[in-house]
Amino acid sequence: MHELVGALRSYAWGSRTALAQLCGREVPSPHPEAELWFGAHPADPAKILADGASRSLLELLEAEPNRELGAVAPAFGGRLPFLLKILAAEEPLSLQAHPSADQARYGFERENHTRVPLDSPMRNYRDDSHKPELVVALDRFEALAGFRDPLRTVDLLNSLAVPELVQYTELLAAQPDSGGLRTLFTTWITLPQAMLATLLPKVLDGCVRYLKQVDPLEPPGRAKEFATEARTTLELAEAYPDDAGVLAALLLNRLTLEPGQGLFLAAGSLHAYLRGIGVEIMANSDNVLRGGLTPKHVDVPELLRVLDFEPLRAPIIEPEPVDVHSFRYPTPAPEFALCRYELAEDAAAADIPRVGPGILLVTAGTVLLSQAGSELPIAAGSAAWISATDADIQARALGGPAQLFCACVGE
Repeated sequence: MHELVGALRSYAWGSRTALAQLCGREVPSPHPEAELWFGAHPADPAKILADGASRSLLELLEAEPNRELGAVAPAFGGRLPFLLKILAAEEPLSLQAHPSADQARYGFERENHTRVPLDSPMRNYRDDSHKPELVVALDRFEALAGFRDPLRTVDLLNSLAVPELVQYTELLAAQPDSGGLRTLFTTWITLPQAMLATLLPKVLDGCVRYLKQVDPLEPPGRAKEFATEARTTLELAEAYPDDAGVLAALLLNRLTLEPGQGLFLAAGSLHAYLRGIGVEIMANSDNVLRGGLTPKHVDVPELLRVLDFEPLRAPIIEPEPVDVHSFRYPTPAPEFALCRYELAEDAAAADIPRVGPGILLVTAGTVLLSQAGSELPIAAGSAAWISATDADIQARALGGPAQLFCACVGE
């Protein structure tokens, strides 16, 4: 096992406090810090620290795939099949989805054939992999994810009392299924700018009226839920005025993840993270198809080709207890598995079964990792690389409670 240093990525939607605080650095940071990557993606591989030297994890895996990856090397072409991140969003991310494996292979080959450079901002497919992903909240984490039940959306749109929405509400009410969602989403996301400039202000006025009539002391229920939806719509419009993605966001589940809860997104699931900090694990891909709420490249026709319009009815994942220390997050993804360890001060060490190839990421406190007579202290914001040849590991908190995530290849 060796210490692994993540690759820091700065985007405008990132936070100047969240990652800096987690890593124990000066706050605020000079620039928005959005993601800390722990993996071997060619775009930004993490660094292995060993014997006083630094080496790219990607270089190590390319040089010794069988020793480092073991039995999973042939199945994934000698590559680490997952990418682990800490994500910190202060502003909303784009309205986006990720392709399936077949869609990614076809799209990657097509863009290679048309000679779109890999580093071009107009590129959709930067690799040939799909990108199922799981995010686990470290603090309250807010997101839009998956299409809401169509009848619930009809109820929401009627509650806004906007005459200009009636034709769209009736469309969805007449076909309250994936077909109706496809028709309405496609209509809104491709709305001519002149029509959008007329409709969107009316919708925003409806959101303001609705919020004024909701009692702040209202108990949890439909009114409170719809108030959150209306408030989110206004916030998105303030960040991205005249963007059709603001309308489209009205069709999605508005979610709040409490610390420890997870959200799994399969291929084709439309989503936009709004704010918060979390641990994210995904297939080792950087393929993103955007539909709005961003200054970056948007490709609506390609997004429509990959979207899954089936309503996502129970998107939040509750962790499953494994023992007194650990919790797992079950997903169908073969590329990755994720467990969370809560380590109390002065408690007995937690046993982490042989996980290599894997990554142990500390997100709070300091953890002492022990293995076959060797020890490695890891502080929050840092990680350890565990190769396929490493034995079982024991982990205990140093100087206070600590939190550790274990990422490995799925079953």
